[in-house]
Parts: sequence; structure tokens; C-alpha cells
Amino acid sequence: MSDWLAAIILGLVEGLTEFIPVSSTGHMLLLGHFMGFESAGKTFEIVIQLGALLAIVSVYFRRLWTLATRWPFDPEARRFLIGLLVAFAPAVVIGFLAYDFIKTVLFETPQVICVALIVGGVILLALDRMDKRPRWLDASAYPMRVYFLIGLFQCLAMIPGVSRSGATIAGGLLLKTDKRSAAEFSFFLALPTMGAAVAYDLFKNRAVLDFSDIGLIVVGFLVAFVSALAVVRFLLDFVSRRGFAPFAWWRIVVGVAGLALLQAGF
Repeated sequence: MSDWLAAIILGLVEGLTEFIPVSSTGHMLLLGHFMGFESAGKTFEIVIQLGALLAIVSVYFRRLWTLATRWPFDPEARRFLIGLLVAFAPAVVIGFLAYDFIKTVLFETPQVICVALIVGGVILLALDRMDKRPRWLDASAYPMRVYFLIGLFQCLAMIPGVSRSGATIAGGLLLKTDKRSAAEFSFFLALPTMGAAVAYDLFKNRAVLDFSDIGLIVVGFLVAFVSALAVVRFLLDFVSRRGFAPFAWWRIVVGVAGLALLQAGF
């Protein structure tokens, strides 16, 4: 497979999976393993995540601008920003302390990714079928306790294959949020979490970063942006109608297929 085709496929997968609960990292690592694609210092894999992040900014630009400009004198905007910081804080602490273990052990073990995909799929399926009455319907008005606990759930996604969005959504559902607001809050929480993770990755890998294949990086970035844009625009309505079961079954299928391929020696 040519590097250009690999760049397009990986960019597409990054964009399509970053904000749905199937683990973009798990898919990217498994695809890279089976396609034999790995950029120097993982520059490609790191930078194209910014394409997916840009999709969130473009879709929610007006709301983000309102938050950024009104928080000094708008109590509701200020409270939501504080809630985002409270949810983001656990990832900062745990990510900093466990960074080397996560990158050198968990990210290099495809079997861990496959098992995490399967287990996460089963849990998400159970949560989706759980008969419950949501208590919190507005992502901008959760109690601070709920924001913090969702942030703790997000930390589970440091295990590749768990899924950042999947962990935050599952945590939200367990804490009695509704499906739509749980998915929407995972979008907003992605901004500080992914932004900080990409920045820290670039800093830690600064000595081995290689931008010689800038064309591949640009292609992957653009494909990730366009595909993520489509997901962000349509995911909330899809989840409201269909729930999370389709994503749960997809996780299980990919995890089982990955284990079978690894067992076969690929």
C-alpha cells in the first residue's frame, strides 16, 4: 500500500472515529500495525488529530465565541467553563504522571487495544439498554460533581481502545445525563483534552519529529477535518434516534477481528 493511500485511510478513520465511542486511537494503532505504517516520531498520527479538533471548533464556533467573550460577566457561561476545567483536571494529573507507561507499554500492545474495544463495547451496549430516567439534560448545567466524575471516567481512555468519547459518554449515562447532552459534552471536553494531549505529545517527541513528509500530513489533516465535520454535524441527532448500540457492536466486531488477525500472525 502506498503512503498516500495510507494517509488518506488513516485521516478518514481519525475523523470518523474521534468523536464517536469506538476509540480513534485504537483504530489508528491497529490500522498502523496491520498496514505497516508509522511516521517518524508519530508526527503524522499526532498532527492529524488537530484536523478533527478543528471540526469541533468550526461547528461550535459561535457558542465557543460566546463563552470566550461573555464569561467575565455572564454567570452561566462562567459556570460552564469552570465545569469544563473541573472535568479536564483529572486527565492533566493522571496523563502527566502516567505518560511514559501509556506510550511505551499500552500503546505498543495491540492485544490490549482489542480487548479494550470488546469490553468497552459490551459495557456501552449494557448502558444503552439500561432502563433509566435521565436527570440532567443540559450539558452546560450539570452539577460540578457530575463534571468532575465524568472527568475521572475520561481518564479510562488513556488505555488505548477504551475511547475518550466512549468513557465520557458512559460516565455521563451512569450519572443520569441523557444521551444527547452526554455526547455534546464529550465534544466540548475534547477541546482542552485533545489540545493539551497533542501539545504535550509534540513537546515530548520534539527531538524526533519529522515534517519531511509534509504532503502526507496535510492530506491526512484535511481528510480528518472533513470526515470529523460530518460526524460532529450529524452525531447528536443519530444518537437521539438510535442510541449507542451500533457503535457498541462495531467495537466488538473490530476487537474480535483484531484478535483473530493477531492470533493468525499478522
